[in-house]
Amino acid sequence: MADTAPTPTRLNIRPPSTGRGALDRDRDRDLDVALALQFTPPPVSFLQGLWYVTHSTLPLWKSNRNVTITYTPLENNAEVLDDLVEYQPLTSDKHKKVEGVDVPEADATAAYNWRGKGWLKIASSHWQILGYGDEEGGWMVTYFQKTLFTPAGIDIYARRRGGLSSQLLAQIKHDIRAVKDQKFSTLALLLFPIHHNW
Repeated sequence: MADTAPTPTRLNIRPPSTGRGALDRDRDRDLDVALALQFTPPPVSFLQGLWYVTHSTLPLWKSNRNVTITYTPLENNAEVLDDLVEYQPLTSDKHKKVEGVDVPEADATAAYNWRGKGWLKIASSHWQILGYGDEEGGWMVTYFQKTLFTPAGIDIYARRRGGLSSQLLAQIKHDIRAVKDQKFSTLALLLFPIHHNW
């Protein structure tokens, strides 16, 4: 585990955008708008490169390990990202990957529409960046909406090998639970660590 380090009293974590129906419009419109105005999306350069997916609510990762995701800008459009997920089964040394492309959504902040490549070209999903920071080399919280194949959920990324300190991880979870949307905040209770051979 990474060394502990001082963290801010509050991290910059917002609820999912209502642009695609992630929250109840009538109940949380005012709160969502207020937090959205406070949220500054990261530059695309912050996303680029290799990330370690250290925690998730996605059931798929319970039987897999060493999950990473690499974002690479396309040569003809730096805002569009090539999306490469790599992982290994817990019981095998075989390397697997999922390839796709992330296109920014026009009517939402820090939100992307993912489309698979190859035999996954028929698959699509929508995900958003809900929090990020430079602490401990960089971290990010993403939210993915429900699809035909996967439930809605959240991931926590760490930039550096070894993951985040227990202190920063605890604060991220605390601030997710503090978001004023019950469906989203309760996801923090479902987060589990993904096994990595550090």
